[in-house]
Amino acid sequence: MDATRTSVERKSDRELVVTRTFNAPASLVFEAWTRPELFKQWWIPKSMGMTLVSCEMDVRTGGKYRLGFGDGMDFFGRYLEVTPHSRLVWTNEESGDAGSVTTVTFEEKAGRTLLVLSDLYPSKEALDAAGTGAADAMGETFQQLDGLLATLGASE
Repeated sequence: MDATRTSVERKSDRELVVTRTFNAPASLVFEAWTRPELFKQWWIPKSMGMTLVSCEMDVRTGGKYRLGFGDGMDFFGRYLEVTPHSRLVWTNEESGDAGSVTTVTFEEKAGRTLLVLSDLYPSKEALDAAGTGAADAMGETFQQLDGLLATLGASE
């Protein structure tokens, strides 16, 4: 099995999990998730033809974020937990009561990082309504992150 393949799995009626291994240390992968100037470079699949117009991230427990796509389309929420290089947890408040809580863990082994992203929805109906489209797009998104990590690693 290709270790860099992105796996998307519905773990329960309320949880969707995306897994991928990156050929970079956890500190570098974590940085790509928490520094706005890096995050903007890989987060949106290029095939969607969208850009992240604004990216505000106060990455600390209790801090807020807002990702702006223009035309009033924003993703926003707050960080519930920030543990450098190992764990991020945030709310997705743009969907109101149907919003999920996202947990991302970074586990380093031999210079590579296993990343597990879990979206936990308040109900089966909320997950059904959200669909797996965004999770399915993570394959392309994570390929873009791979490319960014390769350039960051080369510049150190």
